[in-house]
Amino acid sequence: MTQPLVDRYGRVHRDLRISLTDKCNLRCTYCMPADGVPWIAKQNLLTTDEIERVAVVFAHLGVEEVRLTGGEPLLRPDVVDVVRRLANVPTSDGTLLRVSMTTNGIRLAGVMSDLADAGLERVNISLDTLRPARFRELTRRDRFDDVIMGIRAAQESGLRPLKVNTVAMHGVNDDEFVDLLRFAIDHDAELRFIEQMPLDAGHTWSRAKMVSGAEIVDRLSESFDLTELPGRGADPAALYSVDGGPRTVGVIASVTAPFCGACDRVRITADGQLRNCLFARDESDVLGLLRSGGSDADLAAMIRRSIAGKASGHGISDVDFLQPDRPMSAIGG
Repeated sequence: MTQPLVDRYGRVHRDLRISLTDKCNLRCTYCMPADGVPWIAKQNLLTTDEIERVAVVFAHLGVEEVRLTGGEPLLRPDVVDVVRRLANVPTSDGTLLRVSMTTNGIRLAGVMSDLADAGLERVNISLDTLRPARFRELTRRDRFDDVIMGIRAAQESGLRPLKVNTVAMHGVNDDEFVDLLRFAIDHDAELRFIEQMPLDAGHTWSRAKMVSGAEIVDRLSESFDLTELPGRGADPAALYSVDGGPRTVGVIASVTAPFCGACDRVRITADGQLRNCLFARDESDVLGLLRSGGSDADLAAMIRRSIAGKASGHGISDVDFLQPDRPMSAIGG
């Protein structure tokens, strides 16, 4: 029996994030500059065959779920084929890989049915504001209606849990937390608030400007009865029942209450670089290995070395913390 992916701290890795592209059709102020973004050259992106091969090796090593990210994954022309292929990859325990996706929702309405038919299990959709003018200012694009259409398409698809991700920001959307939660409940979705992390392209992140998880809970508690739920496991979100349930809201406090001790995630960037942590400073060149004739055994060995070298935590609070050179759009969420 294949040994699972366990690091030196005893964490078993079962969740793989694969970025399909670094491109995005939004330019969110906390993530990307307005223009001048140096995109990865097409020939340096993982092909669909390479993505499938990587997923097969990871599945053999105990990975159970693949989440497709970006950039914006729906900008990849063959995204439905990617989902179909990965959803048919057998895992080490004889089941099939579970495939999910994080998207901004802009193109979702047009492909939601095809994605579901291909085997997509669930979807997370990013939405930071319910105000069209604010959305345009925050994302530098006038695509609010497209996102709402995408959320409705996901709701109608029946795929659950449906999650809506909101980055909490002082002076930007902290006056909408209650409205956003009510919107999510109305659309049969679980809202997940995320503390803003130091992953912006301009390296302008400031802890002082960040809304903490505790602040989010306090703000919501003014309008809802929240009770934290036990059994979090490796979930990055602390879950709270809303007004006694069954509705829940999640708070991902990556900065102020890191969950690194239970982390089970590993990432592959769109250009085939293996990262054992979102904030890792080092990468392993999977793309280079694949294209130089490396075997699946070579790839498995590279993966095990990377996991073995994983740090105990992301170190954001350390005095010598350095923000990753790559922004979130290039790493993959």
